[in-house]
Amino acid sequence: MTLSPVAPAPVAAAPMTRTYDLSVTTQGPLYPPSEIVDENGDFVVIGRVNRPGPDGGTVSAWGGAVVSPDSPLPPLGQNLPYDIVRELDLTDPTGPDAQVQLFTLPLPLPCNNYPMLFAPEQRPDAHDVRRPSYPLHGAPIPDLREEDGPKVREPITLGQWTKARGQLEVHVPATRRSADFSFAFTGLIPDSLYTVMSLREHDLDPAGPTRPGPLGVPNAFISDSNGMAHYRATLPNPFPAPGTPGSNRVINVVVLWMSYQQNYGGAIGHFGLGGDIHAQLKLQGPSFGEFTTEPAN
Repeated sequence: MTLSPVAPAPVAAAPMTRTYDLSVTTQGPLYPPSEIVDENGDFVVIGRVNRPGPDGGTVSAWGGAVVSPDSPLPPLGQNLPYDIVRELDLTDPTGPDAQVQLFTLPLPLPCNNYPMLFAPEQRPDAHDVRRPSYPLHGAPIPDLREEDGPKVREPITLGQWTKARGQLEVHVPATRRSADFSFAFTGLIPDSLYTVMSLREHDLDPAGPTRPGPLGVPNAFISDSNGMAHYRATLPNPFPAPGTPGSNRVINVVVLWMSYQQNYGGAIGHFGLGGDIHAQLKLQGPSFGEFTTEPAN
């Protein structure tokens, strides 16, 4: 009797873990330039600041500046130099810039070229809503009564905002069907509702942007009285191989302070981009290229 050779067992991929330090920011995409404004309505930008380039183009380097809401607005996917009111001094924790009080963006969002409807089932009319800018601590929380005990009562300053620190650990198990995202935070705004969103490679695609979504559902956590918190989520196949038909890899994560102290289910917010969500921590550029995951079947 002839025995057929036994095929070798497939070699399982090794699990992979990487750790990332998040950067403090006030910026989502480059337009609007920031998800925070000051009392004058100028954008308070910590993130990529569009400036004139040496060849007549635009360079976008990480930094800090106060930017006019009347800055020129290009089509989605293009950049123009911001109209910079002044540079921000982020080195002095007690200086004048650290004392700047922070506000939400008014609605409709100024200097915005991103036509996304963030909560199509909850707020299909989001683009028609008109609201003024509010101090971050004074956003009109729906149905709030004073006797129910609002926790965020004092003005939030840029110095307080920039104390935030975050570390992210991403773990892809040997099965490569999913990825675990584990966060640890210090220096957050105390006693506040935060959420975490993912940014995928086509979310800002001018040819057809996809809707940004939560990193896990529910995607909310609450900072303690010292501004500390942890968060964890597992996503199915967040890093499909580049070029896979229909793929939309996660390329960044953004930690959002929620000015209305609300979580929005499967949406990141009703208005986004500083209207009701405010980016405070993220990675400075597209990331996670070292990971590859696969569908479950």
